[in-house]
Amino acid sequence: MLKQLGRLERTRNIVILGFAILMAVSLIFFYAPGRTASNLDPTKNTAVVAKVGSDTITVAELARMRDNIMQRYGGQINLAALGGSRRFLDGLINQRVIVQEAERLGLGASDAELKEKLLRQFSDASGQFVGYDRYKESITARYGDTETYENEMRDAIASDKLRAFITASVNVSDDEVREEYKRRNTSFDVNYISITADKLAAKVQPSDEELRSYYESHKTDYRFLEPQKKVRYLFVNIEKAGSKIQISDEDLKARYEQVKPEFKDNGIKIQQIMLKVARKDLDAQVEQKAKDLIAKITNGSRQATEQAFGEAAKGNSEDPATARNNGYLAAPFKDNPKKPHGLYSRVTTMSEGEVSDIPIRYAGNWYILRRGAVVPKTFEQAKAELLVSARNDRGYNTAFEIAKKAKARLQETKDPQKVAQEFAAEANMNAADMVRETPYLKPGDDVENIGVNQQFEQALASLKNPNDVGEPTGVKDGFAIPMLIDQKEPRIPEFDEVKTKIANDIKNQRAKEQIDQKAKDLVASLSGADAVKAAGEKEGFDSGFEEGWKLSSTLGKAGTSTAVDDAIYNLKEGEVSKTPIKVDNKWVIVGVVKRIEPDFTSFNGGERDRLKQQMVSARETQVFEDYIAGVQQRMKQDGKIKIYDDVIAQLDDSEPAAQPGLPAGLNFPTK
Repeated sequence: MLKQLGRLERTRNIVILGFAILMAVSLIFFYAPGRTASNLDPTKNTAVVAKVGSDTITVAELARMRDNIMQRYGGQINLAALGGSRRFLDGLINQRVIVQEAERLGLGASDAELKEKLLRQFSDASGQFVGYDRYKESITARYGDTETYENEMRDAIASDKLRAFITASVNVSDDEVREEYKRRNTSFDVNYISITADKLAAKVQPSDEELRSYYESHKTDYRFLEPQKKVRYLFVNIEKAGSKIQISDEDLKARYEQVKPEFKDNGIKIQQIMLKVARKDLDAQVEQKAKDLIAKITNGSRQATEQAFGEAAKGNSEDPATARNNGYLAAPFKDNPKKPHGLYSRVTTMSEGEVSDIPIRYAGNWYILRRGAVVPKTFEQAKAELLVSARNDRGYNTAFEIAKKAKARLQETKDPQKVAQEFAAEANMNAADMVRETPYLKPGDDVENIGVNQQFEQALASLKNPNDVGEPTGVKDGFAIPMLIDQKEPRIPEFDEVKTKIANDIKNQRAKEQIDQKAKDLVASLSGADAVKAAGEKEGFDSGFEEGWKLSSTLGKAGTSTAVDDAIYNLKEGEVSKTPIKVDNKWVIVGVVKRIEPDFTSFNGGERDRLKQQMVSARETQVFEDYIAGVQQRMKQDGKIKIYDDVIAQLDDSEPAAQPGLPAGLNFPTK
């Protein structure tokens, strides 16, 4: 038994992090203190944010995870916009509920089960344990300590046992499998129209008389409930302030060495096999060839060796550039968060050596992918990004110091132009670019060059009289030092002040009133599936034609919807949906120009068993999730789950905006 196993019983209720890797990928809602946060390190804050039975969840747990994710994205992620701490907390609570339910049913992890899992996971090629020292070194580098990791493994074992117990009787009939195969493999040529209120609103042109009449009857709706303030502010740009800073190679190398390995990878090595579809009628045949290749390469598992995949690529791939290189792409793949659905993005969720379990259709061809090793960036490769990151980091401090001095001078002189002249050289800016002015503002307004910024609004709230000067405030790309010019008290605005807003309100209101009937009228006017696209274009709506479309695929600008899937699947060739289909905030009309039934050869040749396993797995997941949701609901009703909303609010209030200017690539800590 590993040295730590003797202590596991004493530590099993300490800091249940619950599947940290999965949580980091799927939830990413963590705490990261800003530069103006409290002196108390949140990662050591033992304040309780929630209780689940006898367990507690602390600020520290949320903070550590949020710090990690903020570093991973270089500070350029707005966690509040994604749901903030509350959504991540929901995930942690769910994990606590699973573990406690497993314990209640006697399904907790034993020492023997934990030992078996650890020995299996940390064995060499001969199947022997790698040794405690190597085990500890590996775990400490990734998790901080072995106790935390072993507790996670206990929870994972308990979760697996509970899931197996709850889903033991789940099954899927042969008829269901055959119907699902048919749904997945039937393809359609589809015309569609996507009807949205904004397109309809663009056609509404209210007259000035209508606008004034609407204003007179709704003027109190446009009342300014808070004072409007007009400010002139000094702006100090972080990037420009930092660009003059000289940073030596020694400083950059020291910075490089401090970065954790997972934050300086250069991408993932990927092998691929690409099979072209010469003609549309050969699509199913090529897909089956890809499935057969996967089965041969993996030999019934999800893994394949580099050599085995490379040989398959040389003999089968129809991409000459990668085939002659054992299937390897020319360069390591780096995921782009702005393009989450690219061909290679799915590899980031695979483990090293894993092969895509099903063929991937992309740009009309079929692909098989294998994930290779992560390629680290060398210092020379990272140097340019290191320099930008270091300058940005130091530029932040430099810009903040300039802003503080500029604020003091502005309080003395009350002259932004003069102060800008004094500090322009030090800030590495033109004096004219440092002085900016806003129109009359109220909280929630979108300010040019700043956006909707709560910190800026708070700074303005403290300004009561003309020439009052506020604190240096973080805004997009730098710092702002505001000075009040004028203020208008709460009031009903004049017509001209809100004319544009009134026009938009009338347009949107009429569009919402008309959109349902417009969609119905369009359906009624269609003579058949061939007429759908042209009718939509004539009315100015987003319309299109999708060839070879399959269920669950994106239908152009109509998007993805199970309602659209069901409607199209139930249509015969030449038919149009009898009623418009509601998808989010739009109505969709579809017409099936052509319907291509699937070939059941591959289904009878082995695909049935693979598909049945997928369906059973999906049904098991749904049954398990429903069961846990019921347990959690009962615990809430019994008062066994307590969430401290005031603590959550404090965490979200302290959430900083994404820091400006950080480059893509290496995700260096910002302090």
